[in-house]
Amino acid sequence: MTRMTMPLALVLVGAASPPQERVVDADSIVTGRIAGLPARIRIDPAAPAMPLIDQALAERAKLKLEGSWGISIGYAVGGTQVMTRTQAVQADLGDGVIKRRVGWAKRPFAPGVDVSVGPAALAEPIVRFQLHAARAGETTTTFKARHESAVFGLFGNFSATYAEIDVGGLPMRLRFDPYHARTLATAGAAVRIAALHDGSVSGPTVPTEIFFGIERPIRTMTLGKPLDLGALRITTLGVRTNDVGSAAAIRDADAPAAPVDPDEIVVTAKGKKRDPRRDTLSLGADQLQHCSSIVFDRTAEVIRLTCAR
Repeated sequence: MTRMTMPLALVLVGAASPPQERVVDADSIVTGRIAGLPARIRIDPAAPAMPLIDQALAERAKLKLEGSWGISIGYAVGGTQVMTRTQAVQADLGDGVIKRRVGWAKRPFAPGVDVSVGPAALAEPIVRFQLHAARAGETTTTFKARHESAVFGLFGNFSATYAEIDVGGLPMRLRFDPYHARTLATAGAAVRIAALHDGSVSGPTVPTEIFFGIERPIRTMTLGKPLDLGALRITTLGVRTNDVGSAAAIRDADAPAAPVDPDEIVVTAKGKKRDPRRDTLSLGADQLQHCSSIVFDRTAEVIRLTCAR
């Protein structure tokens, strides 16, 4: 009995534990492989867990293209839907080769890389995005992690990972998007923030790219009362005026005040009830420049954001 158990004990003690944390440097590109072909992979905190690959890479790998059988997944950006073809292939995201489902469309999720993928796809349960060097006086804020509807296993995980914040007693999704310049809110999220923080919109409407090269109309909102997210203090942000609701209810600082008629009767029509769970605030590089790291901890189901004021 002793002779059998001792070698096993030695093997167990000497076995290397799998890595528990992946550190992703700012703007770093991981070299991996998709269907046996080399690929430049960006691990992006705002991307879905299913690797989204450039169509040119899909064609080189001879993946199933238009008209062939397969699972299609749609991603909506405002009123535009991008349909992705998908296929299960051997893929290495820098953590070993496994079979996983990848998706591709005519529009790339992000320019300049072969693959964009979110932290939930990685084998390591903790993914640390090291944005900047640590600064004096930093504080860490911990948020609950939430996922969109997802399917797991060989069918893939199509979900992005968000933090959850409370705005006016209702949950709001908080996305971390360091590869886009501006902090943006969907229309419904902006209306809720404006109501609590004395927000008003001003200035021109500017077309701004969100994902997949799709641009949406954006106006600037100024907050009379700052929105604090840990050490971050948000006083201005962009508003996606017609995405996930309408921003028409926000006071327009550029519009002249309308005369008030006490005899006027205002009739408000009730439209389709909006789901506030889809309201999203995306922190762009303008805010994340104050932060040294974002840590996605899948074991604890939290996201930790470390920033300086």
